[in-house]
Amino acid sequence: MSTQQSKPAAKPAAPAKKKSGGISSGLVILLLAIVAFVFFYGYFGLASHFEGGDAEKGHPHDFFGTVYKGGWVVPILMTCFFTAMVFAIERFFTIRKAKGNGDVNAFVRKIQDLLSKDDFDGALKECDRQKGSVGNVTLAAIKKYKQLITDGALDKEQKLSALSKEVEEATSLELPMLEKNLTIIATLASVSTLVGLFGTVMGMIRAFASLGQSGGSTDSSALANGISEALINTALGIGTSAICIVGYNFFTSSIDELTYSIDEIGLSVNQNYATHHN
Repeated sequence: MSTQQSKPAAKPAAPAKKKSGGISSGLVILLLAIVAFVFFYGYFGLASHFEGGDAEKGHPHDFFGTVYKGGWVVPILMTCFFTAMVFAIERFFTIRKAKGNGDVNAFVRKIQDLLSKDDFDGALKECDRQKGSVGNVTLAAIKKYKQLITDGALDKEQKLSALSKEVEEATSLELPMLEKNLTIIATLASVSTLVGLFGTVMGMIRAFASLGQSGGSTDSSALANGISEALINTALGIGTSAICIVGYNFFTSSIDELTYSIDEIGLSVNQNYATHHN
């Protein structure tokens, strides 16, 4: 009599890997650095920007040639500038998307009104329409709210604690996405100024070194040109720093507004549950 062999149990399916969040910040900065150096030496250093067609000894006769005379520190400052602009644009669209559709304050008031009437379906529809960070946190809180109403295994304090924990977990998933890359912008605000001053000091050293080698016979116009070329680094550094400071303060202010709205809606959900479901 033939015996039927038992088949081995099927292995559970492996959990799907979470997709990466796009290109890493380090790779973006590296690509921007390559663009800055290629643009600096490939275009700013063209012979057409200098008298006599000599980029090394000829005097620049336009803006691009003058910037080229700032030296090798200039492409580093250009990298800082490009990085600040790229991440500022990226943060702008990310935070704008996080605000969702419509006015956030109006959404919060609408949810508070619907919860006071125990209109959970209407509140969930409002969250689906909002499609922002506040809407995502509110959606998670309301779903937990409905679940706790029918849960008889927990007492009131445990339910309020579980509801607060749900809001905190949903918030912790949203805030890192909002604050991403802000550290880079804040760092560039300080670093670009220091790099600009470093380039200026190096340029001043070169200018006075050439004056010393010539035995003091260099005319004042040549010395003035050397100093003005050195100060290009300062101008680029300060300009980049100003853009970073303004952008950082603008984005942190926008994130604070969203965070306040999230805290307000979380508190409203807890208070509503404590009041209507004893």
